[in-house]
Amino acid sequence: MTDITVNSNICGFTHKIHGTKDGKNVTIKIETDCPKVKNISDLEVSMMQMFGIKDNYVIGKAQDGNCCATCIVPSGILHACNLELGLISQTLAKNVKDISIEFK
Repeated sequence: MTDITVNSNICGFTHKIHGTKDGKNVTIKIETDCPKVKNISDLEVSMMQMFGIKDNYVIGKAQDGNCCATCIVPSGILHACNLELGLISQTLAKNVKDISIEFK
């Protein structure tokens, strides 16, 4: 299981993303108080649906769920999927600990 915390500091929400591999799919569950993210809090993502941006399943679900254009949760979901499917090293992710956007 992959557990990721997404801190959406601008909107004041913290989201807990849980990803579990099931064959070539990843089941995503999100604990959140954000009503928009709740719309996408239960997903089943196949490996072939997460590549690219234009036809990306997760990005499409975020759009359907009315997530804000600047929402970073879809990126967190994609990271969880990549970690569960072995496309990103778990060790590397744990060593790096976080990624960020800095406003100057």
